[in-house]
Amino acid sequence: MTDIRTRFAPSPTGYMHVGSVRTALFAWLLARQNKGEFILRIEDTDKVREVEGSEKHIMESLKYLGIKWDEGPDIGGPCMRYRQSERLKEYKEWAQKLVDAGRAYPDPYKKEELEELREIAKQSKKPFLFREHRPEIMPMWNGTQTLRFKSDPKSYTWKDEVMGKLSTGPEVIDDFIIMKSDGYPTYNFAHIVDDYLMKITHIVRSQEFISSTPKFLNLYEALDIEHPLFVTLPPVMGSDGKKKLSKRDGAKDILDYGREGYLPEALTNFLATLGWNDGTTKEIFNIDELITSFDIKRINRAGAKFDEQRLMWLNGHYIREMSLDDLFEKVKAYWPQSATSFDDEYKKKVLSLVQERLKYFAELPQLTNFFFEELPINKSLIDNNKFLKDYQKEEIINLLEQVKTSLELSDFSVEDLTNKLNQLLETTNKKPGELFSLIRIVTTWAPASPALADSLAVFGKDKTIHKISQAITDL
Repeated sequence: MTDIRTRFAPSPTGYMHVGSVRTALFAWLLARQNKGEFILRIEDTDKVREVEGSEKHIMESLKYLGIKWDEGPDIGGPCMRYRQSERLKEYKEWAQKLVDAGRAYPDPYKKEELEELREIAKQSKKPFLFREHRPEIMPMWNGTQTLRFKSDPKSYTWKDEVMGKLSTGPEVIDDFIIMKSDGYPTYNFAHIVDDYLMKITHIVRSQEFISSTPKFLNLYEALDIEHPLFVTLPPVMGSDGKKKLSKRDGAKDILDYGREGYLPEALTNFLATLGWNDGTTKEIFNIDELITSFDIKRINRAGAKFDEQRLMWLNGHYIREMSLDDLFEKVKAYWPQSATSFDDEYKKKVLSLVQERLKYFAELPQLTNFFFEELPINKSLIDNNKFLKDYQKEEIINLLEQVKTSLELSDFSVEDLTNKLNQLLETTNKKPGELFSLIRIVTTWAPASPALADSLAVFGKDKTIHKISQAITDL
């Protein structure tokens, strides 16, 4: 096989979401595994739908995940230009070849005339086929008219590297536009020319293009060029597994995950295992393992369900694997505002307590705010606690008085606090769920918090005793 060259060719029409980024990742993994090249090409021929800033966003999204391209619009390469809007000369030349060979012709119909022909077909309960309305005498193309490919309908059987053997009949092939009147090519034409000129060996793309493959094959034949291998990916399904995940259904901008504090290695791991596995039950892969293990023959044909809970679990795993110093550097922008006046040593102690529970960085304020500020008293946390809800006020106050007396004698090391808390269980004859829940609630007034002895040690003796005294007064 020749050197493997794959490409990712997005249109700059909006933000990048999970489905499109996964396509880029699979194409990149295929190239890297085979020591080939990965090309970034911007397909910006639909100027009506183009969104300003999209190209920059595409590049930032790929860079966030560590997907580096070998050739592209920002770094160049042997193919010179990697934006389709800069390659109009090539498309016009290739379009002229089809005209000269009698395989393309100017569209003779106005929009209103086409609509009328479609309506006639609809009333006759027949599919509309443009090839049935070709002009008998083909006019010359002056380079500015809309140009249609003159199809040669036939049956096709082809191999897809993922979907296997596929076939279709001649009825699906029709004449289609290859050059628009504004001088820009359509996707159906431009990507075929570009893939040939850029020597692309594998086209990795989503399942929605399968229905268009027969007309692509017809065009490859007319141009007398060999088509690359087709690698069709299953769709990424929504969380219910019933329909394809889309922007309309809440598919997020991939950079939003970065802003929320998802690590790129976790997201890459997650995306790679959406519709692919290495044949084992292994779920955690670093990038080198993905490159080594990736095999297009193990891409699933069925849709892959997008499970955000699994993504959070994966991200939490990577967070737990980090050193405290590395994690501290990465979460600097995520502390609650109230943490500003506290020194780094204190914040590191807090971070060490929540590292095990942190699933993404944006959770940090919610998990730590009570370490930096006095939260308002919320008696419902006691009233709704399954261990405490039947306690009388006097009984709670009595318990807190005993806790205060005991903790005033502690040196507030985690070890001594643990001993004091265990002694309190014996002297009060209470269960951990009762006594420890009460202490945790009145020292944090938060729905959840880290291990009790560790939290109290971070608060320190003065703050802890003050919090318990304040709770006794308020209750």
